[in-house]
Amino acid sequence: MITRAGLLIDGEWRQPVSAARTHVVSPSTEEVIGVVPDAGGDDVDAAVGAARRAFEAGAWRGLTVAERAEIIERALRILESRIGEIGRLVTLEMGLPVSAAAVQIPGALDTGRYFLDVARSDATSEVRRTRAGAAAVVKEPVGVVASIAPWNGPFNMAIAKIVPALVTGCSVVYKPAPETPLDAFHIAEAFVEAGMPAGAFNLITGDRDAGRALVAHPEVDKVSFTGSTAAGREIGRECGGSFKRLQLELGGKSAAIVLDDADIATTMRGLAVGSFFNTGQVCAAYSRVVVPKSRYDEVVGALVATAESFVVGDPLDPATTMGPLVSARQRERVLGYIEAGKAEGAVIATGGGVPEGLDRGYYVQPTVFAGTVNSMRVCREEIFGPVASVLAYDTVEEAIAIANDSEYGLHGAVFTGDPERAADVARKVRTGTFSVNSFTYNTEAPFGGVKNSGIGRDTGPEAVQAYYELKTVNLGEGMESLFA
Repeated sequence: MITRAGLLIDGEWRQPVSAARTHVVSPSTEEVIGVVPDAGGDDVDAAVGAARRAFEAGAWRGLTVAERAEIIERALRILESRIGEIGRLVTLEMGLPVSAAAVQIPGALDTGRYFLDVARSDATSEVRRTRAGAAAVVKEPVGVVASIAPWNGPFNMAIAKIVPALVTGCSVVYKPAPETPLDAFHIAEAFVEAGMPAGAFNLITGDRDAGRALVAHPEVDKVSFTGSTAAGREIGRECGGSFKRLQLELGGKSAAIVLDDADIATTMRGLAVGSFFNTGQVCAAYSRVVVPKSRYDEVVGALVATAESFVVGDPLDPATTMGPLVSARQRERVLGYIEAGKAEGAVIATGGGVPEGLDRGYYVQPTVFAGTVNSMRVCREEIFGPVASVLAYDTVEEAIAIANDSEYGLHGAVFTGDPERAADVARKVRTGTFSVNSFTYNTEAPFGGVKNSGIGRDTGPEAVQAYYELKTVNLGEGMESLFA
């Protein structure tokens, strides 16, 4: 049992005002593995107040980018020394197989270093000579940032949210998901040990009420949230009323279009990751596979074989390639969608239930639906589980129309041997990110969505730029050298 009694507020581990606690349940054993504070309104006030004081005093934002990056780099090195322990925590918290955690945790630290390199190489002011005279355009930190992360990638999402905000000079209040808070304490400890000024980074843990209080707090200047579209709408309404800056990475129902010349082995390698990685708990997952009628049976058969190749079981076992869903609620949600698909006439080609011998833990079989049409709920709503639906098309234009017939627009793909056809489909599918012959999450390019999949970009240089405000200073005589 892991017990964390305090919240990191103003550089100190403080006992929360709230007496409530959140119990962390292992999705593979259904046992309580940890207890953390469930922050109340007073705790949120204290954390945001500390962040505001730190920002206004300038102990963090007053440093140069290089000085801030040096402190953050120290923290990343501390986290690097704990990779094994952090990876095991993520496995225990949310069921990510240890083999995947061994790749994901170091990858997250590499992404953090990439953000530091972007910030170091980016000028924070420039002088423009305009018809109205010389003007300096200055990048300044947006202020106090509320960062709220999801449970499906707790450590890597934390790094992706926290590092860009901090290196630009913002103060941060970070809240992990209530299902997966344990790894966040390592992040907070690393920042303290690295010498970050008090209040520049604050950690609170708690349920959705804590998140709502954080989003609504009048001293928060920006909210960065990754999670469901329903929660994103609620946050958008709250932030719109006070003109808070907003960054939302939300749901998806991404389509992978398989063209008639696609190589089946390449396609299955892409779909194995794209449709089933992380037990399908990926907002960018290829949950719709759009296939020409001439190759429909071939692709369904190959996808069934791919789904059945996963070793579902204990995520602490190195042989496991698919772990459980994160919670009982999530398992019931996924099983409910499977029943809805059957009721609407979709055919289960494989899976569709709980794996034999895994009655303990929140497991669901990798599932492939055949005979689906785009009006079915399993093709329109985000399931967030290991469920892929295969749809048929006659023409490429019809396939593109199916892909675009969605309220979401986060990711998409095309599988083909023809570069020109790939480029044509990539241009016509309306989505924020698109991959060709793969499932690629490229943290050095912008990732984010259109339509109901969100606002803003969480990776690439754009992730760093998102935490700056632009100020124009119309210059007088002799001032240009001061801003160059």
